[in-house]
Amino acid sequence: MKKIKIENKYINEDRCFIIAEAGVNHNGSIKLAKKLIDVAKEAKVDAIKFQTFKVENVVTKYAPKADYQVQNTGSKESQYEMIKKLELKEEDFKELYKYAKEKGIIFLSTPFDFESADFLDDLGVSAFKISSTDLTNLPFLKYIAKKGKPIILSTGMATLGEVEEAINTIKKYNEDIILLHCVTNYPANFEELNLKAIKTLKEAFKLPVGYSDHSLGIYAPIAAVSLGAVVIEKHFTLDKNLPGPDHKASLEPEELKEMVKCIRLIEKALGDGIKKPTFEEEKIKKVVRKSIVAKINIPKGTIITEDMITFKRPGTGLSPKYYKEVIGKKARRDIKADEMIYWHDLE
Repeated sequence: MKKIKIENKYINEDRCFIIAEAGVNHNGSIKLAKKLIDVAKEAKVDAIKFQTFKVENVVTKYAPKADYQVQNTGSKESQYEMIKKLELKEEDFKELYKYAKEKGIIFLSTPFDFESADFLDDLGVSAFKISSTDLTNLPFLKYIAKKGKPIILSTGMATLGEVEEAINTIKKYNEDIILLHCVTNYPANFEELNLKAIKTLKEAFKLPVGYSDHSLGIYAPIAAVSLGAVVIEKHFTLDKNLPGPDHKASLEPEELKEMVKCIRLIEKALGDGIKKPTFEEEKIKKVVRKSIVAKINIPKGTIITEDMITFKRPGTGLSPKYYKEVIGKKARRDIKADEMIYWHDLE
């Protein structure tokens, strides 16, 4: 798998790159946004990600809300009105970018329009995250690809053919692509997650593949890592009860910490894939494996038969797999019952 670098971090199979998705959970407040950066840093994620947009460039004034947005925020306002309240100014993002740098955490943000892409590029983001909503926006993909920075592409709502079309568009200008399997629903039901698609994407496109999770809890991201996800993106919030479209499907600070902790443990557990005894097992197997042992007293000169031997711990003698070679041999010495039988005891 090609190793793609985002600032000082490599995207590879040795260590999952974890993105804490703040999104619009700052509710339009730079003060809340900074608190989210603090929480992400404390949780030891690799990057924090926001969403950058000019509402008038993204949605028409009369666009309806998605069902989950209606459920989470009510139906009195339009999608335009809802998102407008969540828009941060360019000066806000400059301050947040600087603040993240001071905290030592990678700053990322998803652009939703051409103007925002230019702004983030000039700001100095080290990679572009593209939302599932823009996977079929081929002119936009081309525009961002030409900027020459790694692209993390979410694939929610997409068919394999649509993903291929997006990849082909980007690859004409940029080879550094990371795919994220995703189900665009907030929250996504576990029956919808289809985590095996992580392997499908990896096999189909030979690209690094991660997972952007919108399900409740931390179970799916952990399972995704065990299936080979090299990037995990997960929404988080200061409080699930805050007003806004995404808070209810987000993790709270302690949950985010637990997710990171579990992912790092799973990475250790995955190992290198080589089936071999561990250092501790080498010591243990001498105690718990079994050896060929005399079942009865066997006088010197006796031809050993199958009913004269049995198999008992410890495993420091002849392995039971050699029992056929022992049968029919003559005892060189008196072998007492419960004694191990060694090659030098036989002739």
